[in-house]
Amino acid sequence: MNVVYALLLAMAIGNLSNAQTTTSKGDSLRKDGKLEAAIKAYTKDYQAAKEWKVGYNLACAYALTFQKDSAFHYLDIVLEHDTSLWPLADADLYALIDDPRWSSIENDQIQRYQENHGVLKQPEYSKQLLQIILKDQALDYYIDQAKSHFMKEGSAPQWYYPIGAYKQEIVKENYEGMLQLLDAYGWPKYTTVGELAADAPLLVINHHEDDAVRKKYLEKIKQSCLDGEGSCMEYAKIHDRILVNENQPQLYGMQFRYTETRTLEPFPIVAPEYVDQRREAIGLESLSVYLKRKINYDWTIVQKKR
Repeated sequence: MNVVYALLLAMAIGNLSNAQTTTSKGDSLRKDGKLEAAIKAYTKDYQAAKEWKVGYNLACAYALTFQKDSAFHYLDIVLEHDTSLWPLADADLYALIDDPRWSSIENDQIQRYQENHGVLKQPEYSKQLLQIILKDQALDYYIDQAKSHFMKEGSAPQWYYPIGAYKQEIVKENYEGMLQLLDAYGWPKYTTVGELAADAPLLVINHHEDDAVRKKYLEKIKQSCLDGEGSCMEYAKIHDRILVNENQPQLYGMQFRYTETRTLEPFPIVAPEYVDQRREAIGLESLSVYLKRKINYDWTIVQKKR
């Protein structure tokens, strides 16, 4: 796959994010690619209030700059206050996963989650699936910086090319790793590995360059959605991507393209006046709300019901 096309694809598909409701100075600097300045801002805020979420952002910023010792130092402190599994899927921490200390982070976080949210039926599977998610999103911070450059200049920056090529290698290896997990454990379910971990195969399948892979698993993904054991959001993305790649109108409005002014808009939608009815049938919010939040696009087609 051409690396510029890979960049555009990553921008159009989107990714998981642990969205925050407020934006601090450190957050703004991080978004602008000024990581060293962000570290200074986060450090100042953390020293002032010892807020664990600020300390977590500080650890992520250190990891993004490959300052591993500092990243682990703050993770060891702040994760005592976090009972979620998100840190094990957070791509900001990608630089840390080959370090021997990461295993302790994984085991401790799984234990905290189970103590506070109930025992996972397949904790080891959950841990491995979370790392699949982390790798799927790997390097996305740097790709987002390339995206900002593209939006301003209309071309990918030179430093993107090796990152884009490495990203493709990770995606390929991650898919192969996912297949091994599916062979060993079977298809993951919300009720056995948790909601975050269970969506790992869906992300990998959606990001694969071959539509044959998406078609192979589409019915399984759909059934998991209908059974309440998998993400209907990811099912809609995958279904729409298959249609768009075959030059057909999409069903749910989940795939986007760039206009001449480099703004995003949804690809054409079949019977667009009924899209919300289709989305509601699988538990998705209205398209107008989704597009406004996702790409700041105003969807104005009046909706009907049959």
